[in-house]
Amino acid sequence: MPSLLAPTLVSWKTLGDVKFEKKWDEQEGMYVLYPSFGNSVKNLEGKEIRISGYVIPVDYNENFYVLSAFPYSSCFFCGGAGPESVMSLKFKKKDERFKTDTRIEVTGTLELNSTDIYEMNYILRDAEKVN
Repeated sequence: MPSLLAPTLVSWKTLGDVKFEKKWDEQEGMYVLYPSFGNSVKNLEGKEIRISGYVIPVDYNENFYVLSAFPYSSCFFCGGAGPESVMSLKFKKKDERFKTDTRIEVTGTLELNSTDIYEMNYILRDAEKVN
C-alpha cells in the first residue's frame, strides 16, 4: 500500500554523513571501502525519499542506472567524487530509458548497504521519476 506521507526531500549533503574504512577483501584481493552511516542517514533507511541528480546508465538492457550528485565527468566513477555521491536506481517500471547526465528527480525507498561490495552503498528501491 502506498504511503500517505510525502517523500522526504533529501540532499546529497545529508547523504555525506558517512565515514569509510578501508578493509582487506580476501576474495577480491584488494582493499575495499566499507561505510559507517551517520545518524542522519540511518534515520532515512526504509523511508520514502525524493532526491535529484544526474543519471549514469550502466546497462540499458538490465535497466541498471546510477544517480549521481555530479555529472559523469565529475562523478565517483570518473571524476574522483566519493562513493557517498552515487546511488543505484531500482526502477519500479523496467522500461525507463535515460541518457547520460540527464538531470532527474526521483522518489523511492532508501536502502543502506554496508556489506555487499558489488552494490552501491545507497540503493533506491521502487524508484519513480518525478514529472
